[in-house]
Amino acid sequence: MRRRDLILGAAALPFGAGLFAQLAEIPLAQTGDAAPFNASQVRQIARDMASKPYKAPDTGLPDELKDLPYDRYRDLRFVPERAIWRGEGLPFEVQLFHRGFLYSNRVDIFVVAEGQARPLVYSRDLFTFGQVTPPPPNVNLGFAGFRLHGPINRPDYYDEIAAFLGASYFRSLAKGQGYGLSARGLAINTASPEGEEFPVFRSFWIERPAKGTSSIVVHALLDSKSASASYRFTIRPGDTTIFDVEMAIYPRQDVEQAGLGPLTSMFFFGPNDRSDVDDFRSAVHDSDGLALWNGRGERLWRPLTNPNQLQISVFGDANPRGFGLMQRHRNFWDFDDLEARYEKRPSLWIEPIGDWGEGAVYLVEIPTKEEIHDNIAAFWRPKEPLRKGAEYLYNYRMHWCGPNPFDQSDLLTFHDTRMGAAGDNRLFVIDIAGARIKDLQLDDQVKPVISANPGKLSNVVLQPNSETGGWRLSFQLDPDDEPLVEMRAQLFRADQPLSEVWIYRWTA
Repeated sequence: MRRRDLILGAAALPFGAGLFAQLAEIPLAQTGDAAPFNASQVRQIARDMASKPYKAPDTGLPDELKDLPYDRYRDLRFVPERAIWRGEGLPFEVQLFHRGFLYSNRVDIFVVAEGQARPLVYSRDLFTFGQVTPPPPNVNLGFAGFRLHGPINRPDYYDEIAAFLGASYFRSLAKGQGYGLSARGLAINTASPEGEEFPVFRSFWIERPAKGTSSIVVHALLDSKSASASYRFTIRPGDTTIFDVEMAIYPRQDVEQAGLGPLTSMFFFGPNDRSDVDDFRSAVHDSDGLALWNGRGERLWRPLTNPNQLQISVFGDANPRGFGLMQRHRNFWDFDDLEARYEKRPSLWIEPIGDWGEGAVYLVEIPTKEEIHDNIAAFWRPKEPLRKGAEYLYNYRMHWCGPNPFDQSDLLTFHDTRMGAAGDNRLFVIDIAGARIKDLQLDDQVKPVISANPGKLSNVVLQPNSETGGWRLSFQLDPDDEPLVEMRAQLFRADQPLSEVWIYRWTA
């Protein structure tokens, strides 16, 4: 079982067909009738939902689809020839996911054209079932989600570009990449003692794209016990795939621990953290670090770890310029994996549009013994709770990319972090790269400024790396019997920052 097949739907909450009947805003998916549609309508539905008591979703499915094992669920395949807009010469097509396995929640999906929304009507003829007994005819099960296809890699073939499946999870990629980390619509109580709440996307409205356009618009309705929300995604696939996100949140109750722009990824091991790993590969991860560009203009790089215990790092800020979980390693030999091809996994950079106020970027690292589990989460948490009855509007841009806007600055970047024993101490070796580095001279004016709290640092060396064309920084850490040490390093030339800030949490 691949990790995404499990995680994307593990916390999904199913719901019944009565949602729109209750709201009387848009006809039920079973009707197939058209109804007027505009973008503000989804926001109004979310606002109305939040003003009413939360209703637990309906988990009902025919017996033949209940408790499907993973291998059997894979037999439920959409027929590509039945894709929406197939053969119409449009830049996108839509395929649908069947309900079953972990994806029992019903999602109503509408297609919008000329100001009219038409529900997609379920038919078992849209799918092949393999060894699974098909449901009875004329039963409208709805769908579990959908995926977008388009000619991202070559003009004559429609590759998968994005998928919305399970709770509020979705993923995308850029040209030449494969799926890796995921995003979510909203995170609530992540890593909290009382347990995480997983909002779900209940409905989608997909706007029919015009011929020759490079983008597609998707509207989404989200709901949970604590809040409802509306979304407008403008998706532009390419060398970097862009999602422009317009979000409106309506708390049903006070939300003390909201996570905005939430990202979910996997870090199993790498050169900085491979204790007790018996594996032929050099590294296994979808992301290798958290990148931050804070409101003070600092650019920071925090390599990820697979800790022995749950770790939560908090980076306080005001009006952040961006953050993301990045995959900086892009060489096959960084991983040596012919199947997973981790070097082709996307990075995901969140760029806030407008001021987000005070708050913090949270990084959650969860211990894992296997690569099938997503164990990394990152998100922005506002300083003040989201209050019941209020409206909160947030806009941001998602960059599914290889190189990202953060890395294109003039500052040098910390590319590789390696760690090993040095007697009773720990030896850190960090390779430094950047577009400017070949034009810079490593002379006496270049100084590394390094600190550890607590602990002691020694044998600090900064030297050229003739094999990479970059530089290498090394030093030893004496933890002084402390279980946790926070470290920080940055290069300066004549008191001017020459590099981003490397930050690291070492644990015994």
